[in-house]
Amino acid sequence: MSWPATVHSVPLPIDVDAAFVVVDTQLEQRAQETAGLIDWSEKREAMLGKTSEPNLLSDIKLPVLPQALIEFSQLADDPYCEIQKLAAIVESDTGLTCQLLRAVNASVNGLRHKISSAHHAIATLGIRRAKLQLITVALQNALPAKQLKLINLATFWNANLERAIFAKHIARLLKADEHLAFSAALLCDFLLPVLTNDRDERYLEFLNPSSTGSSNFCLFEDQTFGCNHAEAAARVMFDWGFPDDLICCVMQHHHGLAILTDADLGQSAAAAVAVASLIPDPLRQSSGGMEQLQNLSNVWNAFDLEQFAETVYEEYQPQARDSANHISLRDHVRKLLEPATV
Repeated sequence: MSWPATVHSVPLPIDVDAAFVVVDTQLEQRAQETAGLIDWSEKREAMLGKTSEPNLLSDIKLPVLPQALIEFSQLADDPYCEIQKLAAIVESDTGLTCQLLRAVNASVNGLRHKISSAHHAIATLGIRRAKLQLITVALQNALPAKQLKLINLATFWNANLERAIFAKHIARLLKADEHLAFSAALLCDFLLPVLTNDRDERYLEFLNPSSTGSSNFCLFEDQTFGCNHAEAAARVMFDWGFPDDLICCVMQHHHGLAILTDADLGQSAAAAVAVASLIPDPLRQSSGGMEQLQNLSNVWNAFDLEQFAETVYEEYQPQARDSANHISLRDHVRKLLEPATV
C-alpha cells in the first residue's frame, strides 16, 4: 500500500480531569465565539496540503461515485450557483433524484406536503444540506455489498448510524452544525470495509488478542502502512472535491477528547464527531473510549452519558439494520455502570 510518508499522528487518550475541566457556561461562550468563524479551507490545507496524493491508494479499488454527485458538489461550492442548474445535475441521475426526494420527504423534516422535484427539494433543504445528504447516501451505496473478510456490513452500518446520531446530539450541546456532525460521523470510516478487506492479514495482527503491538488503532495503521484510515479517507474526499468542513471532521475523528481544548475546533462539529468516535466498535478503534465518555459525563453537566445513550437508542433503533452481533451504545453504558461484583 503506497501511503504518504508524512503522517499526522493521532494523539493517545488524554486525562479528562486534567485537560477538560470546563463548565457549561464556558462551553457556551466559546461556542458563540467560534460559531461561523472557522476557515475550513485553511484548516484542510494545514492538514493535507494544497494538492492531492495521486498514489495514496493506487493499489486499492476505491468506491465509484456517480459523476453527477461530483459535478453537484463542485458547482455547489460556487456562492453564485443557481438552484436550477444544481437541480438539472441531480435530475440527470435517477438514483440521486430518488435519494434527494427521499431525504427531503423524511418525517423528521415535518413537511406538510410532499415534495416531488429536485429544484423544490434543494430549495427546501438548502444547497449545503442537500450536498451533505447526497454525499452521505452516495458513499453508503458505493460501498461493497458482498460479504467481507473482517467486517459484517450490517453491524458496521449500525455502529456508524449510532455514532452519527450521538455526534448530532453532541453538536447540539456545543451549538455546532448538527447536519455536518451527523454526516461526518456516518462517513468517517467509509474506507475501512475496503482497506480491511484488501489488507485483512495486517489488520488481523491488530485484532489478535495475543498481539503485543500498539493498542491504538490509528497508531497501528500509521506504523504499519504509513498512514491511518482517517487521513486516507480525508485525502480521497479531497480528490473527489468534497467540502472542506466535511473533510476536516473526518480527518480529525480520532483526536478524542483532546480536540475539546482546541481554540478553533473545540466547539465545532469536528469535536462532536471526535467525541462520538469514542464509542466502541468491532474493530476496537477507541481503546478505553467508554471510560473517557464516562469521565466527560462527570465533568460536563450538560452531558449525561446514560441519558444520552437512551436518547440515541430510541432514535437509532427504528433505523437499525438486522444484526445479531451489534452491541448498542446503551448496552455498553449499562455494562459500564453495573455495580462491581465481589
